Amino acid sequence: MKLASLKNNRKDGQLIVVSKDLSRAVVVTHIASTLQQALDDWEVKAPLLQGVYQALCSGSLPDSFAFEPAKCHSPLPRAYQWADGSAYVNHVELVRKARGAEIPESFWTDPLMYQGGSDDFLGPQDDIVFAQDNWGIDFEAEVAVVTGDVPMGTSSVDAGSHIRLFMLVNDVSLRGLIPAELAKGFGFFQSKPSSAFSPVAVTPDELGESWRENKVHLPLISHYNQSLFGKPDAGQDMTFDFSQLIAHAAKTRNLGSGTIIGSGTVSNKQGTGWGSSIADGGVGYSCIAELRMIETIRDGQPTTPFMVFGDKIKIEMLDKLGQSVFGAIDQQVNKL
Repeated sequence: MKLASLKNNRKDGQLIVVSKDLSRAVVVTHIASTLQQALDDWEVKAPLLQGVYQALCSGSLPDSFAFEPAKCHSPLPRAYQWADGSAYVNHVELVRKARGAEIPESFWTDPLMYQGGSDDFLGPQDDIVFAQDNWGIDFEAEVAVVTGDVPMGTSSVDAGSHIRLFMLVNDVSLRGLIPAELAKGFGFFQSKPSSAFSPVAVTPDELGESWRENKVHLPLISHYNQSLFGKPDAGQDMTFDFSQLIAHAAKTRNLGSGTIIGSGTVSNKQGTGWGSSIADGGVGYSCIAELRMIETIRDGQPTTPFMVFGDKIKIEMLDKLGQSVFGAIDQQVNKL
């Protein structure tokens, strides 16, 4: 099934069920007012929501209405936990190679992960606003899972069973602020502002055979200023699958229902082993920084600028039939 949250005067939005083709929706207050409420009692609420979903998709709900992504929050407008991994080590390796550093061997066996701000996510079509645009504004196209309760110490063998929903992510990054923050030895904060998630969150069955090996085997498509920028396959070159990422996050703590775990920037090796742009016949990239890394490795310096006011980014994933699975994250950078 597919779920979303309408904007209202509550911080957590109004839960709605959305049809498979993303054309219709219906309010389900009688089951749960918010997505978090549904997640907290998933074993009871999920079958009830599934029943509504089936009726909606069959066209038998007269109180349904046209689904409008622009009126939506992210499915979880705020969450108890947002932890973003870096499952595509190709991306990490490029970052380090661009500055002449080798990747530690441990990066292939122990996932990187940071804890992001989760109290104020952006809606899927909300503007990305900053006071200035010289901070190295970048998008990062990712896939994320939403979990149920995950006990501390859950193994990677069992962690996948706790996945409830999938979403897409634009993990907005301020590249110009990252080096100084990391140099302090305390991690990201100002350099990782509010992220945005797809209009719709979907249950694993919606992905069909594309969900296997604890990975989503579909291209993640990014259009930057209306031009195709990247279409890497999210299931390819994923060093750590979602079960491994969840187990990593739960090593020393319980994860509450509604925890969001991100994949990190989706990145494929291609051709030279580092990746190729769409213009060069490759699958492109899921962030500007990765293209700049390729330019640095190839030419000695980057030439592609980061985002400035007025730039637009659209992130979407299509199924095997070419239908949008999650709806699109469709945002513009604007001045605060």
